Amino acid sequence: MDDIMLEIIGDDHESSNVNTPMKKDAFELSDDEKIGIIESHFHQIMDTLGLDMNDDSLKGTPRRVAKMYVKEMFWGLNPANKPIASHFKNKFKYSEMLIEKDINFYTNCEHHFVPFFGKAHVAYIPNGKVIGLSKLNRIVEYFAKRPQVQERMTMQIANELKSILGTENVAVIINAKHLCVASRGIKDDSSHTTTSEYCGKFQEENVKLELHRLLALS
Repeated sequence: MDDIMLEIIGDDHESSNVNTPMKKDAFELSDDEKIGIIESHFHQIMDTLGLDMNDDSLKGTPRRVAKMYVKEMFWGLNPANKPIASHFKNKFKYSEMLIEKDINFYTNCEHHFVPFFGKAHVAYIPNGKVIGLSKLNRIVEYFAKRPQVQERMTMQIANELKSILGTENVAVIINAKHLCVASRGIKDDSSHTTTSEYCGKFQEENVKLELHRLLALS
């Protein structure tokens, strides 16, 4: 595939798999080993750009970037870091939709490795289980802490909630600002991108409209 086609695919935010593409041996190296390798490669990138790597301000940058990638920005790649989402019996027999609105997230576009960020809204209609509210935030954060495509992230969160709650009645809406659009290419600083995944009862028009009405409330 030539460079032009790769650029077109990247700008169109296409994704062939709902799962994050990973090598089979992705977790054979320890975090410390990964940090060492990334540090070396990033040092070479900076040197290639012509930066003076002996300067006091720059010489620690490769190590800082490597640690940031492994420990902060991309820790969600490792399934061992998946949050334990405890659920509870729905003792109150609550049967209406539950919404967690305006969950802030910060992730990185996998096509250019620059940030996109915004808010996620998640909703579900309980079956026999409910989940702690903070766990909804943690699930969003887990899937954000990896190189991402917004469409994939939306689906991954929805699929995880369906698995945990044992119900198809889940909805996820994400609104985000992409710096790969704002700071490069078209350089449009005002646009936002919205994606949604409606499952089960949320595909019914009256339920979807009720969700949108509740989200619009302050």
